Amino acid sequence: MQVFTISCRKKQNIPSATYKIMTMKVRQFIVQSMLVAGLSIASTWNVDSANAKVAFTVKGPFGTVKGTFSGLKATIQFDEKDLAAGSVKASIDAGTVSTGIGMRNHHLKSEEEWLNTDKYPQITFQSKKIEKTANGYKAIGDLTLKGVTKPLELPFTFTPNGGAGEFKGQFTIKREDYNVGKAGGSVGDMITIMLEVPVKK
Repeated sequence: MQVFTISCRKKQNIPSATYKIMTMKVRQFIVQSMLVAGLSIASTWNVDSANAKVAFTVKGPFGTVKGTFSGLKATIQFDEKDLAAGSVKASIDAGTVSTGIGMRNHHLKSEEEWLNTDKYPQITFQSKKIEKTANGYKAIGDLTLKGVTKPLELPFTFTPNGGAGEFKGQFTIKREDYNVGKAGGSVGDMITIMLEVPVKK
């Protein structure tokens, strides 16, 4: 407020035309700041956690094992026209893992060889930047699983629908990088993760 007070006191020393130009520039700055703030708010997407799908597949001894996690939580800032301002911060409760077989779920959750969800309750991803690709976009950041953090590129697409939309993505990780399972054996080395995340403003 001190700046404006000084400006007003010195008004008598400023030519009228110059003062009008200065006033106009201040108003333009305020309007532009409000517009920028508005765009920032508009690019915040709220995840529909109840309908978000986080699925995975991995080769097993008797075929492909399919599973899911539920309750995805995420803070998503995304604007197709301003990727530099975008970011993704997501987490999911590892204890929600489900493969459709109770005994296998128990082993995944309780054993240190696998997920040990009491010790490592959260799987998280934090982006560092978002870039455009030939087929959509990619979020470049870090994935943390079982206390191990590794760099990850997450390719995704976004389909807007008014004030709502859907993010879809798919990526693979090497399970041994995150100390999941034993080296070799009958379980495949690569785990594929598929995401379908409905959002709204």
